[in-house]
Amino acid sequence: MSYEDFLEGRPAIVTAALTGGVHGKEANPAIPETPEEIGAAAAACREAGVSVVHLHARRENGERAFETERFQEITDAVRERAPDLIVQHSTGGTGAPLEVRRQPLLTDPAPDMASLDMGPLNRYDHLTSENTRATVDALYDLMDERGIKPELELFNSGHVTETYELLERRDLADPVYATLIFGGGTLTRPRPRNFLTSIEDLPEGAQFNTLGFARHQLPFATMGLLFGGHVRVGLEDNVYYERGELAESNAQLVERVVAVAETLGRPVATPKQARARTRPGASAALPAGSGHVRVTG
Repeated sequence: MSYEDFLEGRPAIVTAALTGGVHGKEANPAIPETPEEIGAAAAACREAGVSVVHLHARRENGERAFETERFQEITDAVRERAPDLIVQHSTGGTGAPLEVRRQPLLTDPAPDMASLDMGPLNRYDHLTSENTRATVDALYDLMDERGIKPELELFNSGHVTETYELLERRDLADPVYATLIFGGGTLTRPRPRNFLTSIEDLPEGAQFNTLGFARHQLPFATMGLLFGGHVRVGLEDNVYYERGELAESNAQLVERVVAVAETLGRPVATPKQARARTRPGASAALPAGSGHVRVTG
């Protein structure tokens, strides 16, 4: 994907990350936690222009859950309210063993997509997500077995390198679909030059999704749109609409980025178009010269 994709007006896929695994209603009361709340939020985001919903599960007390049964309840609620949405489950998990992180992949039917963290990262002052190659391979193999499209989460340049390593170990279906993540800590520093370097360093034919945490959500989504990429917004990654003003809902954040896309003349993909752009062979259907280079656990 490249600036030519923007010039050609190729549709941008908008993902909404509805609720994460860290902060909850204490950070913003609008964050959905129950299956009913998440289903309603997904439907509102679909109406606003979303094609993909990135899902975490919560227990009744608001704590993060990994159990297949809880993901099943949430997925059923989403599909009942917005049946054509692409459902993407999270497999990330600080300190969680592999057997626990596999559980979100076992719903019936399987999710359309699932996140795959491509390497280690620090979480706050005392937590680390290891994401060894053995863990990455095991999660990928289960996704492959169940027909789930992996969404590679690249938190820094080392994870871009790990993507090339994974391509040597496994036969990933074209196109590679990766999310470039910008923020603090172990993440790539949120600077425009780092964004340009990141997209230029992706494997040929990859499609990229841009994720900026907190106040970086909107500017990095805008850069992603300009350079032919896809975008991810939502209350998992950013609880504010403006400085000091909490977002009213996930849909409010979606509506804003869709308005930016429309202002730039970039169409927003329908779920049907998004499925076509992520299916095997999608990159081969693009004109020659559409190199790659790609728009929040």
